[in-house]
Amino acid sequence: MVHTAIVDQQHQGFSTTDSVFRASVNSTPEYGEKKLPQAIIIGVKKGGTRALLEALRVHPDVRAVGNEPHFFDRNYEKGLDWYRDLMPSTLDGQLTMEKTPSYFVTSHVPKRIYSMAKDIKLIIVVRNPVTRAISDYTQTLSKKPEIASFEVLAFKNRTLGLVDASWSALRIGIYALHLESWMHYFPLSQMHFVSGERLIVDPAGEMAKVQDFLGLKRIISDKHFYFNKTKGFPCLKKPEDSGAPRCLGKSKGRIHPRIDPDVIHRLHKFYKPFNMMFYQMIGQNFEWETEESSPD
Repeated sequence: MVHTAIVDQQHQGFSTTDSVFRASVNSTPEYGEKKLPQAIIIGVKKGGTRALLEALRVHPDVRAVGNEPHFFDRNYEKGLDWYRDLMPSTLDGQLTMEKTPSYFVTSHVPKRIYSMAKDIKLIIVVRNPVTRAISDYTQTLSKKPEIASFEVLAFKNRTLGLVDASWSALRIGIYALHLESWMHYFPLSQMHFVSGERLIVDPAGEMAKVQDFLGLKRIISDKHFYFNKTKGFPCLKKPEDSGAPRCLGKSKGRIHPRIDPDVIHRLHKFYKPFNMMFYQMIGQNFEWETEESSPD
């Protein structure tokens, strides 16, 4: 079992440094009108939401906000007019989207989104909760190098094996818990679950399913991706009139600290019943239990 120097490039998303590429793949003249989103990527943090959004923005019928609006969890008091004004202008037939991964784990958000649009489509990118937690911790560590080790934060009592599920890095991965709040308001037919792992190994396959869910013509396909063997993840191919292809920026990949294999094992055991519950709730099995010996 290898846990040393795992590079977290895969789930950082595609680089946004190529402004020429961005303009060419997601440009609409500034006419049309601003509309509230018809689809939202609601989660999860460190799951691959940025990669998904960047791939979707290749589609000519998708218009998306680049930054995370955090309207339903942080800015709700500003009102729907403020929220609408953040959206890009769209033409008839184009889909307005946004992504804010924290929505999925914020209990009061489902009701607020339901109040705006009962028929909205929701996309959730999920990832093995153990590797997701390590990625989450690694991001925090890069900003706060003084924080305690992953092993210390993960347990209330490591000797007894008592996992600290109140720690946000671990709590986010209890997907079944968070999904319950959403199922009070939305049917599964309005939700689509994307595998963060498959988004890396088969991006075109995952994007085909996302396009079908959104009612879009299947335009994003294998021809839009190539696998960068050096970096170990797919990149969006450049259009003919742009510069370099869009891949992860140099600052995106973070090296995971080495995590005690025993801690990894205990966390897999902790998550297993929640994963099984999640699979049953959505009728989809991500087979994360088979990944314990290969967390990356």
